[in-house]
Amino acid sequence: MESLLGQLKRYRTGLVVGGLIGLMSGGPMGLLLGGAVGFLIQRGLSRKLKDYNPQQLFFRATFCVMGKLAKADGRVSEQEIAFAREVMTRMGLGEVRRREAIDCFTEGKAEGFEVATVLRPLSIVLRNRSAVKLMFVEIQLQAAMADGEISAAEQAVLQQVFTQLQFTPREVELLMSRMRAEQSFREHSWQGHAHPGADSASLLSDAYGVLGVSPEASDAEVKKAWRKLMSQHHPDKLMAKGVPEDMVQLAKEKTQEIQAAYDRIKAARNMR
Repeated sequence: MESLLGQLKRYRTGLVVGGLIGLMSGGPMGLLLGGAVGFLIQRGLSRKLKDYNPQQLFFRATFCVMGKLAKADGRVSEQEIAFAREVMTRMGLGEVRRREAIDCFTEGKAEGFEVATVLRPLSIVLRNRSAVKLMFVEIQLQAAMADGEISAAEQAVLQQVFTQLQFTPREVELLMSRMRAEQSFREHSWQGHAHPGADSASLLSDAYGVLGVSPEASDAEVKKAWRKLMSQHHPDKLMAKGVPEDMVQLAKEKTQEIQAAYDRIKAARNMR
């Protein structure tokens, strides 16, 4: 927790302005009282603004919902803990920010935690930011798949997420299909690095799934799907629309995966 000295330095503007007003109206005692009031007002406003800051809302909701999903089955598995830690590492979180993420995860898995607590304000600030909502849901789906499958309890939590963020059933169906393909593409890619050429047909099939198109799609349709996904997950665009800077690395990794899938299809089709 920040020290009193640190808080005085952070909110010194309110302290000084309040003190000057108090000094002019009440002398030395007014100086002390005005400074205290100015400090408290600035600190209170700062915290309120932080509560409705898109980046902070996204960050808090990400780890709170992740914690809720992890505890949905009654116990948090080692795979789910490992996934949460992996996300924090990939984000390159410093000690303070990492502790904040852990606190949010712990809050989410607490008895009686309601995801609507963090999703309602998030849905308001992301109302017209479909790409940011998409990234949020993709992270949660990865968390739910961390232990190999999505249980009925996890599905119930995810349904609350879909509802709060206003995803249609068709959007959910397509997204779930794409995320499963991504997971399989990742696994087959790892296997391919260890055993080059192994199961290349499955890897190609997964690549089509990553782009959300069928193997029968035309070259133009494949390229259109690739461009759309790359635009939706463009790191700079996402950060400008409310994704925290320390989560941009996840978007970069996503675009690399989309590009790898597209390159696989291009090679198989001899596309330019």
